[in-house]
Amino acid sequence: MTPAQHPSAPSLTRVGIARRISQDFREGDVINLGVGVPMLCSLFIEDDEDIFLHSEHGVLGHGRQARTQDEVDPSLATAGRQPIIPRPGMVVMDHAESFALIRGGHLDATILGAFQVSVQGDLANFWLPGAIAGAIGGAQDLAFCARRVIVAMQLLPRPRRFVNRLDLEMTAPRCVDRLVTDIGVIDLEDGRAIVRELVPGWSLEDAQRLTEVELVAAPEGIAEVTLKSDRDDLWHAA
Repeated sequence: MTPAQHPSAPSLTRVGIARRISQDFREGDVINLGVGVPMLCSLFIEDDEDIFLHSEHGVLGHGRQARTQDEVDPSLATAGRQPIIPRPGMVVMDHAESFALIRGGHLDATILGAFQVSVQGDLANFWLPGAIAGAIGGAQDLAFCARRVIVAMQLLPRPRRFVNRLDLEMTAPRCVDRLVTDIGVIDLEDGRAIVRELVPGWSLEDAQRLTEVELVAAPEGIAEVTLKSDRDDLWHAA
């Protein structure tokens, strides 16, 4: 299934997925953003918000991802080598101290990308078949130790992303709490996939065609995804 097969239903872009994730951030949260779509969440954090972004190589309280070459400081980047800008109060620490922060359970959330996630919450995000080696980095520590694990995932262009059982190398078992996808928001609870939100125009039946996992409507009903932003790059048109 592709957007072309759903002419009446839009979907979220990568930026749109990041925007929806960022709407769950709360004042005082300490959050680690992974490479790719997760790092785009930083674009939606206002300067006056007390949200503390962490990078596992030793930065706490950094600002958003650099937008232009003029903003790039080659000495200031995330563990994924994404350039970031400083923020008042930012702390630079050594590697051991940074991982002590992670392993001590002080992260309110980590936002990760994934090659696959199972309905049990198993995560695979560091190695693909055919690659010489994977790059696991700090993903295992983040997945095991963060209080909440949210995965940014595009379901439409990539089959077999959300599955009953992983067939890729596992990063960490039973760790994923929520999927924020290009068609909606799915919570993983006790081996069940609870659909909380869907993009306007999508039904539960439409979403079911994208995955082998049995999808269950939230008890309170399925809400529509709402993005609190007027940016024009959040949606793929119907």
